[in-house]
Amino acid sequence: MKPLKLPGPNAKAIIERDRKVISHSYPRGYPFVMDHGEGTQVWDVDGNRFLDFAAGIAVAATGHSHPEVVKAIQTQAEQFIHISSDFYHEIWVQLGEKLNEIAPFSGPAVSFMTNSGTESVEAAIKLARYHTQRSQFIGFLGAFHGRTMGAVSFTASKPKYKGRFFPMMSGVVHVPFPDPYRPVLLRRKGEGYGEAVVRYIEEEILNRLIPADELAGFLIEPIQGEGGYIVPPPDFFPALRELCDKYGILLIADEVQSGMGRTGKWWAIENFGVEPDIITSAKGIASGMPLGAMITRKEIMSWPKGSHGNTFGGNPISCAASLATIDLIEKHYLQNVREVGEYALDALSEIMERHPSIGDVRGIGLMIGVEFVQNRETKDPAVDLRDEVVNLAFELGLLTLGCGQSVIRISPPLSTTKTEIDEGLMIFEEAIALAEKKYLNN
Repeated sequence: MKPLKLPGPNAKAIIERDRKVISHSYPRGYPFVMDHGEGTQVWDVDGNRFLDFAAGIAVAATGHSHPEVVKAIQTQAEQFIHISSDFYHEIWVQLGEKLNEIAPFSGPAVSFMTNSGTESVEAAIKLARYHTQRSQFIGFLGAFHGRTMGAVSFTASKPKYKGRFFPMMSGVVHVPFPDPYRPVLLRRKGEGYGEAVVRYIEEEILNRLIPADELAGFLIEPIQGEGGYIVPPPDFFPALRELCDKYGILLIADEVQSGMGRTGKWWAIENFGVEPDIITSAKGIASGMPLGAMITRKEIMSWPKGSHGNTFGGNPISCAASLATIDLIEKHYLQNVREVGEYALDALSEIMERHPSIGDVRGIGLMIGVEFVQNRETKDPAVDLRDEVVNLAFELGLLTLGCGQSVIRISPPLSTTKTEIDEGLMIFEEAIALAEKKYLNN
């Protein structure tokens, strides 16, 4: 494969202009400057074609610029663009009705519409405190829930997210996420690792740090995203749900990255056989239009008029895009994710057999993590090698993103075909081979 000459002259010019006027806090990975996209394909401003296995951080659920989503946006924009959440409009109600239909718990669901994932998390935190009249929370190491002050208090994936922003919101304690590949707690005989984590929470946290009757909720990603695309063991969520029921604690599932069909079910937590009390959604909910939602059981949405709100909640254009997105996922892409996701996992497992730098391949549907290590026995993270794979893949025409210490996430649009998986993984394996030559001792 011949590497592309990147960045091209047009990209360089835009990047230079960007440096002068855009905050340097944005974590740009490599110099990709987008011009247009179609499905899983994107083109930069110099005409170079790429396959997008990042999907805008799992946002472009139906692919780039799906015609039905574009049409829904255009049709709504011709009617009206904004009226504010002080008034009513039907498309907002229609979306609420659809979210009620697909919510992952029995009984009616009520939604609070937001503009992003972090805002959805903020709403969930506030509602949990209001409804339970409790102030304390438990989050998980490795988590990412956003960067606004409440959400970042739960985020525990990188210290830079909190550096020079202390003090955080009070009332948050972190515990280990049940990572089967890198367990940190000892198990008792006959005990699953998920059960061990829940036992630790009850015996150590609830017995030593937080009275159970002051714990409002657990905030958790069903599959960790930024933390490394970590899938918990199957015994974890049933044990956690049992603990929540025992003490009247809310289970808040952050589905911002893992929801909206990414695992082949509407919500990732449905893969583990339990019902949450609140879920947060964003990213793939509207195929790239800014929209989020905090969805909960009707009886939990007990706060009064004016206790929480926003200007752009239920934006009509975003709601129209979301309804079109949900319709496409329901009719076409849930099944595609299951089939193509299994195909991709099988192919990556075969690639792993050929490349000693890959320590683990894991995931559900099209939420897949590939973890790179210096040595499979010690599992020492191969951070530099992982970064090299990301950069080489870009130069060869594939967009990916890292996560965790040394993981690359495979999270293409839900519309991605097996043919596109074949093409993308061929590039991916070439990048791995080149990175191994540089970093592994042969």
